[in-house]
Amino acid sequence: MEITEQLAAQHPNRKSVYVFTLKNSAGTEVKVTNYGAIIMSIKIRKSDGSFNDVVLGFDEPQQYWSDAYLKNYPYYGAAIGRYANRIKGSAITIEGKEYALQGSGSGCQLHGGVEGFDKKVWDKITVNNGQVVLQYVSPDGEEGFPGNLTVQIIFSLNEANEFSYEYKATTDAPTAVNLTHHSYFNLNNGKGRIDMHHLKVHASHYLEQDGNYCTTGRVLPVKGTRNDFSAYQETGNIEHPEKGIDISFPLDKRGIEQVAAEAWCDEEDVKLEVYTTEPVVHLYNSYGSPDITGKNGQPYTAFSAFCFETQVHPNAITIPSFPNTVLKPGEEYYTKTIYKFTNL
Repeated sequence: MEITEQLAAQHPNRKSVYVFTLKNSAGTEVKVTNYGAIIMSIKIRKSDGSFNDVVLGFDEPQQYWSDAYLKNYPYYGAAIGRYANRIKGSAITIEGKEYALQGSGSGCQLHGGVEGFDKKVWDKITVNNGQVVLQYVSPDGEEGFPGNLTVQIIFSLNEANEFSYEYKATTDAPTAVNLTHHSYFNLNNGKGRIDMHHLKVHASHYLEQDGNYCTTGRVLPVKGTRNDFSAYQETGNIEHPEKGIDISFPLDKRGIEQVAAEAWCDEEDVKLEVYTTEPVVHLYNSYGSPDITGKNGQPYTAFSAFCFETQVHPNAITIPSFPNTVLKPGEEYYTKTIYKFTNL
């Protein structure tokens, strides 16, 4: 396993931004940066020696904080925290005390607030033994959340073409934590729409949402609905595909040894399998993404990718019937997700 690092840029806050490249003997190559703990590329070597880069993004780190990109911002490849997805009402109550959060519009907080973990320059901790370890310390009161939260993300690539990330977090006061990662997958080398991608989520139910995409607490069967991905669905053939998909699925079986979600496309011979410790996969088919020029001048539009976001139930902090997402002093938050790639 080979890991290299390159000092790539200086952020406007004067912190150094690096690009780390992980490469295995099969030629699979992953680039990550400490700005936003972003996955910039995942390149799978094909039988003819060329590469299939299966995630959307940019060639250089500084493009991720450009004004043009932040104005129409889809969170390409970024770490999401302190709290993934939406919190209804932009407020939480922990041990009887209410905390007003920084909102993100539509009466909710989205992906940790106005400036979440996706826009932070993380500290470089370790780069060896096949791993890149980054750390961010979120101060008490950031985006309205209580407690100083210390978060590490560990990126790893092995010889079985499994690329993984792990989160570890501790706090000095009770706080809400629900972390995920926001890679946008297009298995056709990032080209075109994903109409001919086939997606499957190992879930027989989905979480109902209100008009602002906040979960309500109701868990409904997927059978007979357009949200049924319990068997492979070609995305261009689902009912009303232009309406988009932005739905959370509680998995039928939990555990890092279980396949949670999978995908392949007609144009390329690579398959993606997702394994996770988390109870939910949130599926988003980028219907709301703006027109953006990405890597190698590639145009990205709505429906150019899909996201498998692994997490605890969105909005769980406000719904007692959903799993606990309060982290207390003396506890360690931990989650792991694996992306496994196979050439078909």
